[in-house]
Amino acid sequence: MTPRAGAPWRSAGAATVVATALLAGCALVPPASAPPPGAGVPTAIAFGRFEFAGEALDTEWQLPAGDSAGLVLVQHGFARRCANLRTTAQRIAAQGATTLCIDTGPVGDTAALADTLAAAILHGLTAPDGRAVPPRVVVAGHSAGAAFAARVGRALAWADASRLGGAVLFDPVATGGFAANLAAIADGGRRPVYAVMAASGGCNARHNALPALQRVVDAARAAGGDGFVGVELTQGSTHVDAEGEDTDALAVLACRQGPPSPANTEALRTLAARWALDLLRGGRAADAYPGRPYVDGLVASARATSLTSAGPR
Repeated sequence: MTPRAGAPWRSAGAATVVATALLAGCALVPPASAPPPGAGVPTAIAFGRFEFAGEALDTEWQLPAGDSAGLVLVQHGFARRCANLRTTAQRIAAQGATTLCIDTGPVGDTAALADTLAAAILHGLTAPDGRAVPPRVVVAGHSAGAAFAARVGRALAWADASRLGGAVLFDPVATGGFAANLAAIADGGRRPVYAVMAASGGCNARHNALPALQRVVDAARAAGGDGFVGVELTQGSTHVDAEGEDTDALAVLACRQGPPSPANTEALRTLAARWALDLLRGGRAADAYPGRPYVDGLVASARATSLTSAGPR
């Protein structure tokens, strides 16, 4: 949901120092192999702690059985918790990825937290079962959590671009520095950024993320790509579709768009899982793009429109 004025999601200049410190080189890491699209692997939930500024923040992980294709940050929105994206994270993990979410409730400076998390990912973060995080990383998040994920992505891109596969955003809300952070992730259109948007409303700040996505579209086209950055769900879509059955009455009431639609939630999770897997692998193996069956089916049935042109609606 949209953060109120002065809320913890604003950026901080001190984070630049952290990001600069991350510029020590790391080995180049190729995209990891992973199960084919649609394949499900068993997952287990695990809980841990992340130390930041004297606080022990709760973390929630989804751990696949066997080797992991990579790490996907799946960050909750403003005034929400990791539990509100639990099933969405589990769907992504079922593709063979490790997922991580940090409960950011007590944090005053989430920009510094984002940079600290990026540094930990690059330099020794481990899952609760002791496994090191995989080399390849995708950043994902819902609402203002998408802005947090973008800040993490920027820090990763600056420190070791080879580690970052791209970004997957769920109805993002743009906060300070969002456009610049997406630009750092996209790297002139050479690295994918994908989004699933809901209908315009108060909780997504009336689509205030679209201008930043349009810049990604333009950069991707200038680099010779198709400019695809995702879809907007059209049939009764709500800001809390990303949460699905893990949402609550308070969020539904606050957003005033009604409860999440099971069909929209399923579409969002399908796209998120397929995009994340492709970003970890470094290609477009799934059918979740224009000209491929899944996205074309959503558009043909009027369940979604393409964000290839992400201008104002």
